[in-house]
Amino acid sequence: MEGVSVRKIKKICVFCGANSGKDVAFVNAAFHLGEVLGKIKIDLVYGGGKLGLMGCVSTAVAQHERQVLGIIPSAFTVNNLVGETCGKEIKVATMQERLVMMMELSDAFIALPGGFGTLEELFQMISWAQLSIHNKPIGVLNINGFFNGLLSFVDHAVKQEFITPRARKILISATTADELVDKLQAFRFESDPALSKLKWSPSSSQKEKLDLTLRL
Repeated sequence: MEGVSVRKIKKICVFCGANSGKDVAFVNAAFHLGEVLGKIKIDLVYGGGKLGLMGCVSTAVAQHERQVLGIIPSAFTVNNLVGETCGKEIKVATMQERLVMMMELSDAFIALPGGFGTLEELFQMISWAQLSIHNKPIGVLNINGFFNGLLSFVDHAVKQEFITPRARKILISATTADELVDKLQAFRFESDPALSKLKWSPSSSQKEKLDLTLRL
């Protein structure tokens, strides 16, 4: 990455399935991502437990003696529903509280293959970046074309003028863990001039008026 300033990333939050998926490549990629993070001394934040791809990536990071933090709703811990978290665990009351804490404690975000929960987490982070709630890089690890359809849909939404070209740049993709981490480190956030004026602190009494032509 000669000539490119590198963002300092100490903790990456990984969103992924609590199932392993049909293709063994998903499991292998999750383990490999954990190994890559461990080797370059990046700690992991994730949703807790040891099921599916979540268990794969957390186990691999822990095996390389990096810190693992699982943030998990208390409801999931009843009757050991998702298994034991590999590392430190923080219990929260709601799914929204979990996502906010993930955002606050992480320097970047990666989505592996997963279902509705993974997609919700991914797009929530993208939406919050668009609104300048955070300016942290977000990427998908596109294993065996898993995210091809999603990326095509996002590009279609750009063509239909529901997503701006600037906002499209928020979502990074790569086919290997090494390439994706490099892209996250090189990412430079480009905020929307109008949206960047929003004040999100709890003390804000009112928000700046937005240009109604903005496509959220």
